[in-house]
Amino acid sequence: MKRVLLSRWTKVVLFLLCLVPLADLGWQVYKGTLANPVEYITHTTGDWIIRFLLITLSITPLRMILNQPQLTRFRRMFGLFAFFYGLLHFTTWFWLDKSLDFSEMGKDILKRPFITAGMTGLALMVPLAVTSTAGWVRRLGFRRWQALHRLIYVSATAGVIHYYCLVKSDIRLPVMYAGILAILLGYRLVVRLRKGSPVSRVGQAAGLPFSNQKS
Repeated sequence: MKRVLLSRWTKVVLFLLCLVPLADLGWQVYKGTLANPVEYITHTTGDWIIRFLLITLSITPLRMILNQPQLTRFRRMFGLFAFFYGLLHFTTWFWLDKSLDFSEMGKDILKRPFITAGMTGLALMVPLAVTSTAGWVRRLGFRRWQALHRLIYVSATAGVIHYYCLVKSDIRLPVMYAGILAILLGYRLVVRLRKGSPVSRVGQAAGLPFSNQKS
């Protein structure tokens, strides 16, 4: 298994798989059979933001449980794909739904607070994506970089809240996502409490996302 995880082709295959939702989205729109393409794009990209965030946050627990540190190689990629689908989600709302009308956007935000939660979640991913490289760890210093990347927990929480408030009636999916997020964050809390103090090397225990550093 170690050889597979270390193979460059494994990363290439995973990268292509991460693009499958985008390809399927494009195909569905191209066929022209969707009753409401804008709504479909919005909901689909929204789902994949949360899924990729949860996948990103699951890397550390899986690495520790399976004793496979090589899994860390894929964490940054999954985190950046969460950000990528987040940009698509926002662009769809801003461009296709609101037609670049800032006043309409402002009214929507005031009328629907859950939109603020979603925008907050995306905004918090921006600095994480920008500082996801090892070079930024050196520039910021480990402690500041570590504190910054803990924003992913707030971003994921905001995303779940946004989704829960959006669906209104059938809340099964957002509740499921919330449960998975609670387990992933709870795991980190337990690990930190057992260790008794913050770790001192990049990505250890806290399992910081948007990074390929071992954790």
